[in-house]
Amino acid sequence: MRRRSVLLGLGGLVTGAVAGGVGWGAATGWATAPVTGGKPSTEDPKLPRVEAAGRQQAGIRRPDTPQSHGRLLALDLPSTDLGWLAALGDLILDIVDGSHPDAATILPDGAGDLSITVGLGPRVIASVDPALPGAEELPDFKNDGAIPDSRRGGDVLLAAYCSDPTALRPVLDLVAAAVPGATKRWDQRGFRAPSEGTIVRNPLGFLDGVVVPRGDAEFDENVWIPDGPLAQGTVCVIRRLRLDVNAFHARSRGEQEAVFGRRAGDGAPLSGGGPRDQVDLRAKTPEGEYLVPANAHARAAHPSFTGSELMLRRGYTFDDGDVDGVADTGLLFVCFQRSLRTFTATQQRLDEVDALSQFVTPTGSATFVILPGFDRDRPLGAALVALHG
Repeated sequence: MRRRSVLLGLGGLVTGAVAGGVGWGAATGWATAPVTGGKPSTEDPKLPRVEAAGRQQAGIRRPDTPQSHGRLLALDLPSTDLGWLAALGDLILDIVDGSHPDAATILPDGAGDLSITVGLGPRVIASVDPALPGAEELPDFKNDGAIPDSRRGGDVLLAAYCSDPTALRPVLDLVAAAVPGATKRWDQRGFRAPSEGTIVRNPLGFLDGVVVPRGDAEFDENVWIPDGPLAQGTVCVIRRLRLDVNAFHARSRGEQEAVFGRRAGDGAPLSGGGPRDQVDLRAKTPEGEYLVPANAHARAAHPSFTGSELMLRRGYTFDDGDVDGVADTGLLFVCFQRSLRTFTATQQRLDEVDALSQFVTPTGSATFVILPGFDRDRPLGAALVALHG
């Protein structure tokens, strides 16, 4: 089977193991560079600077291993005017390269591996052309009815990722102030366990972010919008998923693995083989029972049922304490794909049959188009602004 045929589930709750691949910078020429200023050591190989300029925006495929902390901020706009985008792009470049006059104050140790990503919501995209990717709102899925309006949607997404969590608030506050008339809709911080590439354990203790596009061809096929004013952009879906960790951990290890369809320790499929092997949906016990249960997450989300493509997942854990005595903790699921259908087809299938859903409560939902990359000569959102007139 081709890799695009092995998508195994909703935004990061899938399991598995690391697959190899050439780093994106080496493959495309938009390589990262060492930090050039600030403290500590500018030669620290663990914190390569993430260049803001490129064919695509940073914070999606760059860096290969997502930073350990993130903040996502959604804004509402008073109008659909886009004349501020070019100045916003220049501001981001100034912050990351240290030339902004406030850089020494908000980033006293330098930008490190900071990346800042900008997206636009469906209302704004539809005002330009309702036929563009990303002009469609997310539908309501099962159990979405309890999501408050204050945690839905938004006109602008600003996402900052960094190994230094103290940088996130001042950086995004500065960037948000450059969006004229904007008001905050929702704001969410998240963190990741130590990881390699996109692989990380989710709050339920299972490996996450394994089956994702790898290499230029798969990113072109599954992630980047191929043409038009949004070419080299991508459609982002964000879901705030509260997880009932206590209830899940109260189950036996065997029951937990049956929910996912994979082993907890190494992520190998219950159908047999190693961590890198595909799930065999036809494998049965001598008694005729499926080795991967009928309602296991891996089976429920398999593309043979959904007809969907691969999505790039860069999920984060959130923990916002207790709300009315209930732990408000879970997965801040973030995925990227060139068509919204990749996500919606998968989620609609999961709504029908997925053992994992009994432990998941959606508490936030949004979609944005992440604009194409930019640089000093190619302003942020230039093609879209030209079409908008």
